[in-house]
Amino acid sequence: MAATAYAKVVTDVSGSVISGYRILSVLPGKSDNLFTVYRGDYIKSSYPQKYHALTFSLKDLQYTETVRPNPDQSPFYKMKNVGDFTFQLGTGGGVITVIELVRPNYIEVTAGEAFALLKNIKPFILDVRTQREYQQIHIEGSVLIPIQELQKRLSELQSQKYEDLFVYCATGNRSTVAAKIIADAGFERIYNLRKGVYDWARNGYPYVSGN
Repeated sequence: MAATAYAKVVTDVSGSVISGYRILSVLPGKSDNLFTVYRGDYIKSSYPQKYHALTFSLKDLQYTETVRPNPDQSPFYKMKNVGDFTFQLGTGGGVITVIELVRPNYIEVTAGEAFALLKNIKPFILDVRTQREYQQIHIEGSVLIPIQELQKRLSELQSQKYEDLFVYCATGNRSTVAAKIIADAGFERIYNLRKGVYDWARNGYPYVSGN
């Protein structure tokens, strides 16, 4: 069962982020695997080849999929809410604790706060969705770098390292992952649109669509 929501600064978040996915190394024969990840993380598992294909399940989230030792061959699952979630992998399992990203150089903003931000300080605007999503709807002046490409393309953002950078996605999950990647690279002023561009549009703020 998911625990009460909480946020804290954590230096030992589990796994590594590779191409936008957080990879967790799981031991399928153990029942006490413990991991800490951020809300919004796209999770994949890796484990020894000898176990072959296994069933992975997060019962509280009604999620069950077949996974394989190589994470490139497995689906991802998105952690949308904070709390503690039990999982099973084969005969083993454990707990994934999901926390909010808390950093001194990172601020989450509502649609209204974001509108004022874009109007007053004119930050660099980064969209981390797919090309198709961007074509359907985006904030004017935004630059598209899909989350799966962000780590490889960070050099394109170097001129913004000490400037205001505003990042968004569809609902605020991918942008949280992106903000973590950017923060780890030493960027100093990062703003994340908490509920994404669709909440922005629902609140009546301007956007470009149908390109």
